[in-house]
Amino acid sequence: MSNIIKAFVNIVNNYQINITNVTQGNNRANNMGEGLETYIKDIFANTTNETNEQLKLEKLSKIYSYQGNKNNPPDLMLRDSDAIEVKKLESKNSAIALNSSYPKEKLYADSPMITKACRESEEWTIKDMLYAVGYVNQSHLKSLWLVYGDCFCANKVTYERIKNTISSGITTIPDVEFTDTKELGKVKKVDPLGITDLRIRGMWHIDNPNKTFNYIYTYDDTKDFQLICLMKKEKYNSLPSEDKEAIENLENENVLVQNIRIKNPNNPVQLIDAKLLIFKI
Repeated sequence: MSNIIKAFVNIVNNYQINITNVTQGNNRANNMGEGLETYIKDIFANTTNETNEQLKLEKLSKIYSYQGNKNNPPDLMLRDSDAIEVKKLESKNSAIALNSSYPKEKLYADSPMITKACRESEEWTIKDMLYAVGYVNQSHLKSLWLVYGDCFCANKVTYERIKNTISSGITTIPDVEFTDTKELGKVKKVDPLGITDLRIRGMWHIDNPNKTFNYIYTYDDTKDFQLICLMKKEKYNSLPSEDKEAIENLENENVLVQNIRIKNPNNPVQLIDAKLLIFKI
């Protein structure tokens, strides 16, 4: 079973900053995003330097239970471990586009936004949600945040209240026909001829971790690459002892492990214990 600490150690021990520019399709942003996703997939599976494609596929199948698509979260699911959502940015401070999927502190198996294949990929009900936010500049990975949703996303009731209120309000519009949808709403036969439909979609954004967590970490423009991992202290404590020992015994002057306190996403005046792992070079 893989986890965030294994990924951190793999990056430190196999420092690589180039992102494969996937050439399929004509959308550069999407292609670079796929390159970042491949990089993330490799660091958790420790397959960055694996050249035997068959052996690599075997390793990936043991580490991951699910790989998603562009339209349904998550992008990856670690077997018996976290769900991972990969977000590629072309500016170090730009907001993260979540599109129709609101921010998630956790991933729930009963969510209508996930696919049947995801729901049935293994036995699970709730998974910790890990956001992998990479800032890529000309195929060069400049920074990578690995931050858990419960460190900066409110509980799902906060977002669903807004979503459900909008959806229910739309249905009060008179003289139009509605249909079931996973989006905010879908109106059928808007005009007298009944030939025009309207899809109503949410476009969610959330602030960049560089902005959200600027009180605990300042982006260092002098560095070629920086990796920042943030999790609650209880999450860190739940990880295998041998993995925690591996990171705490890293003899690397570019690695910093800190105990910190961060704002509670559901009540910012409260502080919660957290762990911050930093590697910059």
